[in-house]
Amino acid sequence: MSNSTCIGRFAPSPSGELHFGSLIAALGSYLSARAQHGQWLVRIEDIDPPREMPGAASAILRQLEHYGLHWDGEVLWQSTRHAAYREALAWLQQHRQSYFCTCTRSRIQQTGGFYDGHCRDLHRGPQQAALRLRQHAPVYQFQDRLRGILVAQRQLAEEDFIIHRRDGLFAYNLAVVVDDHFQGVTEIVRGADLIEPTVRQIALYQQFGWPVPAYLHLPLALDQQGNKLSKQNHAPALPAGDARPVLVQALRFLGQPVAEGWRDEPLETLLQRAVTTWDSSLIPQESALKGDEATTAFSNGSQQAMISR
Repeated sequence: MSNSTCIGRFAPSPSGELHFGSLIAALGSYLSARAQHGQWLVRIEDIDPPREMPGAASAILRQLEHYGLHWDGEVLWQSTRHAAYREALAWLQQHRQSYFCTCTRSRIQQTGGFYDGHCRDLHRGPQQAALRLRQHAPVYQFQDRLRGILVAQRQLAEEDFIIHRRDGLFAYNLAVVVDDHFQGVTEIVRGADLIEPTVRQIALYQQFGWPVPAYLHLPLALDQQGNKLSKQNHAPALPAGDARPVLVQALRFLGQPVAEGWRDEPLETLLQRAVTTWDSSLIPQESALKGDEATTAFSNGSQQAMISR
């Protein structure tokens, strides 16, 4: 495989079935990778059992196939990757790039909402403690392929964030970086609600000495009240009928052209045409209500191109 091969991915958590907002992220990442003649991978991020819904993972894979979004290779399950996460944590500890912290959420809220490094040099033990990254090289900004330069709040960029939770679970930022590197991911296309953790993930890449992928954060689908469509907000699952009308709606949401005769095309033809005409420069950034076409709206997720907590 050439070093220039684009490898994209879609990495849902099995906390519920896919909804229209999930489809936007899946479709955007799929089309971007396929338009570059690259690979598109699927990873199930099942490392937080308390939040998972029984049967959701298999339902997600069925939904992707129903909508014609076929992935390359085997699905990677984060629940099988604990040894890799432990190895990464051990490396950080051996190189003195992490430390144990016993601070509570209430204490952090009392100090302004960002962790102030209280336990950094107290040499805490692992009992009832989280493990934090010792932030050596804060990332204050990054280049987004859609939004240009995004600048982070100083406190966010400099915070020693958690990489292993007090309850024994591996933190999202650690697992996603370890797995994206393991899978050779070169491009991450995902929703704008994940802009904030990007600077933390880039910092982790750099402290491990790994190449940093390119990022493109898509507009968020909102409901009629202006809230992000999400499993937590009980967004309806993708319909199980004809996939084409919903895919056309998603393509239009992403600003992509749709042929007038799409109703007469098979699903595979519709998607192949979308790959051929994919143009990320057409993706909107500003909020714009879509009316009755969907209970969605365009949102850039960071109105002033700033990363906020």
